[in-house]
Amino acid sequence: MKTLNIYVTKAFLATFLMAMGILTFGMTGARLMKVFEYISSGVPAQNAFMFLLYVMPIVLAFTIPWAALVSVMLVFGRLSADNEITAMRASGVSILQIVSPIIVIAFLLTCICLYLQLQVGPHYLGKARQLVKNVFVDQPTAIFEPGIPVKFNDLLIYIGSKEGKIIREVQVYRMGSKGTWEQDITAASGVVEADKEKQQLNVVLQNATIAAYEGESDSKVMRHTFSKELTFTIDYGKNFNSEDVTRRGKFLMFMEILARLSLDKKRGIPTTELEVELNQRVALALAPIAFLLLGMPLAVRTSRRETSVGLFLSVLLAGAYFGGVLISDALADTPKVFPQYLVWIPPALYQIFGAIYIFKIARR
Repeated sequence: MKTLNIYVTKAFLATFLMAMGILTFGMTGARLMKVFEYISSGVPAQNAFMFLLYVMPIVLAFTIPWAALVSVMLVFGRLSADNEITAMRASGVSILQIVSPIIVIAFLLTCICLYLQLQVGPHYLGKARQLVKNVFVDQPTAIFEPGIPVKFNDLLIYIGSKEGKIIREVQVYRMGSKGTWEQDITAASGVVEADKEKQQLNVVLQNATIAAYEGESDSKVMRHTFSKELTFTIDYGKNFNSEDVTRRGKFLMFMEILARLSLDKKRGIPTTELEVELNQRVALALAPIAFLLLGMPLAVRTSRRETSVGLFLSVLLAGAYFGGVLISDALADTPKVFPQYLVWIPPALYQIFGAIYIFKIARR
Protein backbone atom coordinates (compact mmCIF):
# COMPACT_ATOMS: atom_id res chain seq x y z
CA MET A 1 0.00 0.00 0.00
CA LYS A 2 2.81 2.37 0.91
CA THR A 3 4.55 1.60 -2.38
CA LEU A 4 1.39 2.40 -4.35
CA ASN A 5 0.92 5.70 -2.52
CA ILE A 6 4.52 6.72 -3.22
CA TYR A 7 4.11 5.73 -6.89
CA VAL A 8 0.93 7.82 -7.33
CA THR A 9 2.36 10.75 -5.36
CA LYS A 10 5.57 10.87 -7.42
CA ALA A 11 3.61 10.83 -10.68
CA PHE A 12 1.31 13.59 -9.42
CA LEU A 13 4.10 15.85 -8.13
CA ALA A 14 6.20 15.49 -11.29
CA THR A 15 3.25 16.44 -13.49
CA PHE A 16 2.19 19.19 -11.09
CA LEU A 17 5.57 20.93 -11.10
CA MET A 18 5.81 20.78 -14.88
CA ALA A 19 2.24 22.07 -15.33
CA MET A 20 2.73 24.86 -12.80
CA GLY A 21 5.89 26.03 -14.56
CA ILE A 22 4.19 26.09 -17.97
CA LEU A 23 1.01 27.77 -16.71
CA THR A 24 2.91 30.37 -14.69
CA PHE A 25 5.06 31.24 -17.68
CA GLY A 26 1.97 31.45 -19.87
CA MET A 27 0.09 33.74 -17.47
CA THR A 28 3.08 36.01 -16.97
CA GLY A 29 3.88 36.14 -20.70
CA ALA A 30 1.79 39.26 -21.31
CA ARG A 31 3.28 40.97 -18.27
CA LEU A 32 6.76 39.96 -19.39
CA MET A 33 6.17 41.71 -22.70
CA LYS A 34 5.03 44.74 -20.70
CA VAL A 35 8.29 44.61 -18.74
CA PHE A 36 10.33 44.73 -21.96
CA GLU A 37 8.20 47.65 -23.17
CA TYR A 38 8.94 49.53 -19.95
CA ILE A 39 12.67 48.86 -20.33
CA SER A 40 12.62 50.10 -23.93
CA SER A 41 10.79 53.23 -22.72
CA GLY A 42 13.67 54.11 -20.42
CA VAL A 43 12.42 52.50 -17.21
CA PRO A 44 15.29 50.88 -15.22
CA ALA A 45 15.36 47.12 -15.74
CA GLN A 46 15.41 46.58 -11.96
CA ASN A 47 12.07 48.37 -11.53
CA ALA A 48 10.55 46.56 -14.49
CA PHE A 49 11.46 43.11 -13.16
CA MET A 50 10.40 44.10 -9.63
CA PHE A 51 6.94 44.71 -11.08
CA LEU A 52 6.93 41.16 -12.48
CA LEU A 53 8.07 39.80 -9.10
CA TYR A 54 5.32 41.68 -7.25
CA VAL A 55 2.51 40.24 -9.40
CA MET A 56 3.89 36.69 -9.15
CA PRO A 57 2.06 35.73 -5.88
CA ILE A 58 -1.38 36.51 -7.30
CA VAL A 59 -0.47 34.63 -10.50
CA LEU A 60 0.57 31.59 -8.44
CA ALA A 61 -2.75 31.74 -6.60
CA PHE A 62 -4.38 30.83 -9.94
CA THR A 63 -1.74 28.56 -11.48
CA ILE A 64 -1.35 26.31 -8.41
CA PRO A 65 -4.97 25.00 -8.45
CA TRP A 66 -5.00 24.88 -12.23
CA ALA A 67 -1.77 22.84 -12.26
CA ALA A 68 -3.28 20.53 -9.64
CA LEU A 69 -6.28 19.96 -11.92
CA VAL A 70 -4.06 19.25 -14.93
CA SER A 71 -2.03 16.78 -12.87
CA VAL A 72 -5.13 14.97 -11.60
CA MET A 73 -6.58 14.68 -15.11
CA LEU A 74 -3.36 13.45 -16.71
CA VAL A 75 -2.14 11.09 -13.97
CA PHE A 76 -5.43 9.38 -13.15
CA GLY A 77 -6.44 9.32 -16.80
CA ARG A 78 -3.24 7.44 -17.64
CA LEU A 79 -3.58 5.09 -14.64
CA SER A 80 -7.12 4.26 -15.68
CA ALA A 81 -6.21 3.80 -19.36
CA ASP A 82 -3.40 1.41 -18.42
CA ASN A 83 -5.79 -0.52 -16.13
CA GLU A 84 -3.50 0.18 -13.20
CA ILE A 85 -6.41 1.42 -11.08
CA THR A 86 -8.33 -1.75 -11.94
CA ALA A 87 -5.33 -3.84 -10.87
CA MET A 88 -4.99 -1.89 -7.60
CA ARG A 89 -8.67 -2.37 -6.80
CA ALA A 90 -8.45 -6.08 -7.69
CA SER A 91 -5.69 -6.32 -5.09
CA GLY A 92 -8.04 -4.98 -2.43
CA VAL A 93 -7.00 -1.32 -2.56
CA SER A 94 -10.00 1.04 -2.68
CA ILE A 95 -10.15 4.19 -4.78
CA LEU A 96 -10.13 6.29 -1.60
CA GLN A 97 -6.89 4.66 -0.47
CA ILE A 98 -5.36 5.33 -3.90
CA VAL A 99 -6.29 8.98 -3.84
CA SER A 100 -5.60 9.62 -0.12
CA PRO A 101 -2.07 11.10 -0.57
CA ILE A 102 -3.37 13.42 -3.29
CA ILE A 103 -6.10 14.61 -0.91
CA VAL A 104 -3.41 15.56 1.61
CA ILE A 105 -1.46 17.40 -1.10
CA ALA A 106 -4.64 19.18 -2.24
CA PHE A 107 -5.27 20.31 1.34
CA LEU A 108 -1.73 21.70 1.60
CA LEU A 109 -2.10 23.46 -1.74
CA THR A 110 -5.39 24.97 -0.53
CA CYS A 111 -3.63 26.37 2.55
CA ILE A 112 -0.95 27.90 0.31
CA CYS A 113 -3.61 29.40 -1.97
CA LEU A 114 -5.45 30.85 1.04
CA TYR A 115 -2.24 32.50 2.21
CA LEU A 116 -1.56 33.88 -1.27
CA GLN A 117 -5.13 35.10 -1.81
CA LEU A 118 -5.68 36.64 1.63
CA GLN A 119 -2.27 37.97 2.59
CA VAL A 120 0.65 37.90 0.18
CA GLY A 121 -1.07 38.46 -3.17
CA PRO A 122 -3.04 41.65 -2.35
CA HIS A 123 -0.08 43.17 -0.50
CA TYR A 124 2.35 42.76 -3.38
CA LEU A 125 -0.31 43.65 -5.96
CA GLY A 126 -0.61 46.99 -4.16
CA LYS A 127 3.16 47.35 -4.21
CA ALA A 128 3.18 46.64 -7.96
CA ARG A 129 0.59 49.38 -8.47
CA GLN A 130 2.63 51.82 -6.38
CA LEU A 131 5.78 50.86 -8.27
CA VAL A 132 4.11 51.63 -11.62
CA LYS A 133 2.92 54.97 -10.26
CA ASN A 134 6.43 55.86 -9.04
CA VAL A 135 7.95 54.79 -12.35
CA PHE A 136 5.66 57.10 -14.28
CA VAL A 137 6.49 59.95 -11.92
CA ASP A 138 10.24 59.34 -12.30
CA GLN A 139 10.08 58.42 -16.01
CA PRO A 140 7.05 60.35 -17.30
CA THR A 141 7.86 59.76 -20.98
CA ALA A 142 7.06 56.08 -20.37
CA ILE A 143 3.41 57.18 -20.27
CA PHE A 144 3.37 57.34 -24.07
CA GLU A 145 3.15 53.99 -25.85
CA PRO A 146 2.87 53.71 -29.65
CA GLY A 147 -0.64 52.90 -30.80
CA ILE A 148 -2.19 53.20 -27.33
CA PRO A 149 -4.27 56.30 -26.49
CA VAL A 150 -3.24 58.33 -23.44
CA LYS A 151 -5.91 60.51 -21.84
CA PHE A 152 -5.15 63.54 -19.68
CA ASN A 153 -8.04 65.80 -18.70
CA ASP A 154 -9.48 66.97 -22.06
CA LEU A 155 -6.62 65.60 -24.20
CA LEU A 156 -6.49 62.25 -26.00
CA ILE A 157 -3.03 61.57 -27.42
CA TYR A 158 -1.84 58.94 -29.92
CA ILE A 159 1.72 58.44 -31.13
CA GLY A 160 3.04 56.20 -33.88
CA SER A 161 6.55 55.66 -32.53
CA LYS A 162 8.95 56.93 -29.89
CA GLU A 163 12.75 57.38 -29.70
CA GLY A 164 13.74 58.62 -26.28
CA LYS A 165 12.15 62.05 -25.87
CA ILE A 166 11.17 62.28 -29.55
CA ILE A 167 7.66 61.18 -30.52
CA ARG A 168 6.47 60.76 -34.11
CA GLU A 169 3.15 60.59 -35.96
CA VAL A 170 1.39 62.49 -33.21
CA GLN A 171 -2.41 62.84 -33.08
CA VAL A 172 -4.00 64.95 -30.32
CA TYR A 173 -7.73 65.30 -29.78
CA ARG A 174 -9.00 68.03 -27.49
CA MET A 175 -12.37 66.95 -26.17
CA GLY A 176 -15.22 69.21 -25.11
CA SER A 177 -17.31 69.01 -21.94
CA LYS A 178 -19.91 66.81 -23.69
CA GLY A 179 -17.34 64.32 -24.93
CA THR A 180 -17.25 65.65 -28.49
CA TRP A 181 -13.94 66.71 -30.00
CA GLU A 182 -13.19 70.40 -30.40
CA GLN A 183 -9.70 70.27 -31.91
CA ASP A 184 -7.74 67.75 -33.93
CA ILE A 185 -4.00 68.36 -33.88
CA THR A 186 -1.61 66.38 -36.06
CA ALA A 187 2.16 66.63 -36.23
CA ALA A 188 4.88 64.57 -37.83
CA SER A 189 7.09 64.78 -34.74
CA GLY A 190 7.48 66.35 -31.35
CA VAL A 191 9.61 66.44 -28.22
CA VAL A 192 8.54 65.54 -24.69
CA GLU A 193 10.30 67.55 -21.97
CA ALA A 194 9.75 66.60 -18.34
CA ASP A 195 9.80 68.99 -15.39
CA LYS A 196 10.09 66.53 -12.51
CA GLU A 197 9.98 69.21 -9.82
CA LYS A 198 6.57 70.47 -11.00
CA GLN A 199 5.62 66.98 -12.25
CA GLN A 200 4.64 68.38 -15.62
CA LEU A 201 5.23 67.31 -19.20
CA ASN A 202 5.79 69.91 -21.90
CA VAL A 203 4.94 68.43 -25.29
CA VAL A 204 6.43 70.52 -28.10
CA LEU A 205 5.05 69.66 -31.57
CA GLN A 206 6.79 70.75 -34.76
CA ASN A 207 4.86 71.74 -37.88
CA ALA A 208 1.47 71.04 -36.35
CA THR A 209 -1.83 71.25 -38.20
CA ILE A 210 -4.85 72.23 -36.11
CA ALA A 211 -8.41 71.47 -37.25
CA ALA A 212 -11.26 73.01 -35.25
CA TYR A 213 -14.86 74.03 -35.69
CA GLU A 214 -15.69 77.72 -35.44
CA GLY A 215 -19.02 79.52 -35.25
CA GLU A 216 -22.40 78.70 -33.77
CA SER A 217 -23.83 75.19 -33.63
CA ASP A 218 -26.07 75.76 -36.66
CA SER A 219 -23.36 77.23 -38.83
CA LYS A 220 -20.13 75.61 -37.72
CA VAL A 221 -17.24 75.73 -40.15
CA MET A 222 -14.08 73.67 -39.86
CA ARG A 223 -10.93 75.79 -39.98
CA HIS A 224 -7.40 74.54 -40.49
CA THR A 225 -4.44 76.43 -39.10
CA PHE A 226 -0.73 75.72 -39.17
CA SER A 227 1.76 76.23 -36.36
CA LYS A 228 5.49 75.79 -36.76
CA GLU A 229 5.79 75.02 -33.05
CA LEU A 230 2.94 74.18 -30.69
CA THR A 231 3.39 73.51 -26.97
CA PHE A 232 0.90 72.15 -24.46
CA THR A 233 1.44 71.06 -20.85
CA ILE A 234 0.33 67.87 -19.11
CA ASP A 235 0.15 67.98 -15.33
CA TYR A 236 0.81 64.28 -14.77
CA GLY A 237 1.62 64.75 -11.07
CA LYS A 238 -1.83 66.14 -10.41
CA ASN A 239 -3.43 63.21 -12.20
CA PHE A 240 -1.51 60.62 -10.19
CA ASN A 241 -1.88 62.35 -6.85
CA SER A 242 -5.58 63.14 -7.22
CA GLU A 243 -6.55 59.48 -6.77
CA ASP A 244 -8.59 58.53 -3.74
CA VAL A 245 -6.38 57.91 -0.72
CA THR A 246 -8.52 54.92 0.29
CA ARG A 247 -7.13 51.72 -1.17
CA ARG A 248 -9.36 49.50 -3.24
CA GLY A 249 -10.54 46.22 -1.80
CA LYS A 250 -8.34 44.04 -4.00
CA PHE A 251 -5.22 45.60 -2.43
CA LEU A 252 -6.31 44.92 1.16
CA MET A 253 -5.15 41.95 3.21
CA PHE A 254 -7.54 39.75 5.19
CA MET A 255 -7.53 41.64 8.49
CA GLU A 256 -7.68 44.96 6.66
CA ILE A 257 -10.81 43.87 4.81
CA LEU A 258 -12.44 42.79 8.08
CA ALA A 259 -11.55 46.12 9.67
CA ARG A 260 -12.91 48.04 6.65
CA LEU A 261 -16.11 45.97 6.72
CA SER A 262 -16.65 46.70 10.39
CA LEU A 263 -16.00 50.42 9.92
CA ASP A 264 -18.21 50.72 6.83
CA LYS A 265 -21.10 48.94 8.54
CA LYS A 266 -20.91 51.34 11.48
CA ARG A 267 -20.90 54.30 9.09
CA GLY A 268 -23.79 52.90 7.05
CA ILE A 269 -21.69 52.48 3.89
CA PRO A 270 -22.65 49.57 1.56
CA THR A 271 -20.24 46.67 2.02
CA THR A 272 -21.30 44.41 -0.87
CA GLU A 273 -18.15 45.06 -2.90
CA LEU A 274 -15.86 44.18 0.01
CA GLU A 275 -17.92 41.09 0.86
CA VAL A 276 -17.68 39.95 -2.76
CA GLU A 277 -13.92 40.48 -2.70
CA LEU A 278 -13.46 38.46 0.49
CA ASN A 279 -15.73 35.60 -0.58
CA GLN A 280 -14.07 35.47 -3.99
CA ARG A 281 -10.64 35.04 -2.49
CA VAL A 282 -11.70 32.17 -0.24
CA ALA A 283 -13.65 30.48 -3.05
CA LEU A 284 -10.67 30.72 -5.41
CA ALA A 285 -8.35 29.36 -2.74
CA LEU A 286 -10.57 26.27 -2.32
CA ALA A 287 -10.09 25.41 -6.00
CA PRO A 288 -7.48 22.62 -5.44
CA ILE A 289 -9.93 20.56 -3.37
CA ALA A 290 -12.82 21.22 -5.76
CA PHE A 291 -10.67 20.31 -8.77
CA LEU A 292 -9.47 17.09 -7.13
CA LEU A 293 -12.98 15.94 -6.17
CA LEU A 294 -14.41 16.49 -9.65
CA GLY A 295 -11.32 15.97 -11.79
CA MET A 296 -10.25 12.58 -10.45
CA PRO A 297 -13.48 10.65 -11.21
CA LEU A 298 -13.76 12.35 -14.60
CA ALA A 299 -10.21 11.27 -15.41
CA VAL A 300 -10.95 7.69 -14.33
CA ARG A 301 -14.12 7.56 -16.43
CA THR A 302 -12.57 9.06 -19.56
CA SER A 303 -9.61 6.62 -19.33
CA ARG A 304 -7.45 8.34 -21.94
CA ARG A 305 -3.68 8.26 -22.28
CA GLU A 306 -3.71 11.24 -24.64
CA THR A 307 -2.64 14.40 -22.85
CA SER A 308 -4.73 16.52 -25.22
CA VAL A 309 -7.99 15.17 -23.77
CA GLY A 310 -6.88 15.79 -20.20
CA LEU A 311 -5.66 19.27 -21.02
CA PHE A 312 -8.90 20.09 -22.84
CA LEU A 313 -11.04 18.97 -19.90
CA SER A 314 -8.82 20.81 -17.41
CA VAL A 315 -9.16 24.05 -19.39
CA LEU A 316 -12.95 23.66 -19.46
CA LEU A 317 -13.22 22.86 -15.75
CA ALA A 318 -10.80 25.59 -14.63
CA GLY A 319 -12.38 28.17 -16.93
CA ALA A 320 -15.90 27.38 -15.69
CA TYR A 321 -14.79 27.51 -12.05
CA PHE A 322 -12.76 30.73 -12.22
CA GLY A 323 -15.29 32.38 -14.51
CA GLY A 324 -18.20 31.42 -12.25
CA VAL A 325 -16.45 32.87 -9.21
CA LEU A 326 -15.14 36.05 -10.83
CA ILE A 327 -18.38 36.92 -12.62
CA SER A 328 -19.69 38.23 -9.33
CA ASP A 329 -17.48 41.30 -9.88
CA ALA A 330 -19.96 42.44 -12.51
CA LEU A 331 -22.78 42.07 -9.98
CA ALA A 332 -21.07 43.89 -7.11
CA ASP A 333 -23.12 47.03 -7.83
CA THR A 334 -26.41 45.12 -7.56
CA PRO A 335 -26.66 43.92 -3.94
CA LYS A 336 -30.24 42.71 -4.48
CA VAL A 337 -28.95 39.56 -6.20
CA PHE A 338 -26.52 38.84 -3.32
CA PRO A 339 -23.35 38.44 -5.42
CA GLN A 340 -21.31 37.66 -2.30
CA TYR A 341 -23.24 34.38 -2.01
CA LEU A 342 -23.41 33.60 -5.72
CA VAL A 343 -19.61 33.25 -5.53
CA TRP A 344 -20.10 29.92 -3.76
CA ILE A 345 -22.15 28.24 -6.48
CA PRO A 346 -19.14 26.86 -8.48
CA PRO A 347 -17.26 25.53 -5.39
CA ALA A 348 -20.43 23.91 -4.05
CA LEU A 349 -21.30 22.26 -7.37
CA TYR A 350 -17.76 20.99 -7.98
CA GLN A 351 -17.37 19.55 -4.50
CA ILE A 352 -20.85 18.01 -4.22
CA PHE A 353 -20.86 16.37 -7.64
CA GLY A 354 -17.22 15.36 -7.26
CA ALA A 355 -17.82 13.68 -3.89
CA ILE A 356 -20.89 11.85 -5.22
CA TYR A 357 -18.96 10.75 -8.29
CA ILE A 358 -16.02 9.42 -6.23
CA PHE A 359 -18.24 7.39 -3.91
CA LYS A 360 -20.09 5.89 -6.88
CA ILE A 361 -16.79 4.73 -8.35
CA ALA A 362 -15.62 3.47 -4.93
CA ARG A 363 -18.71 1.26 -4.55
CA ARG A 364 -18.10 -0.61 -7.79
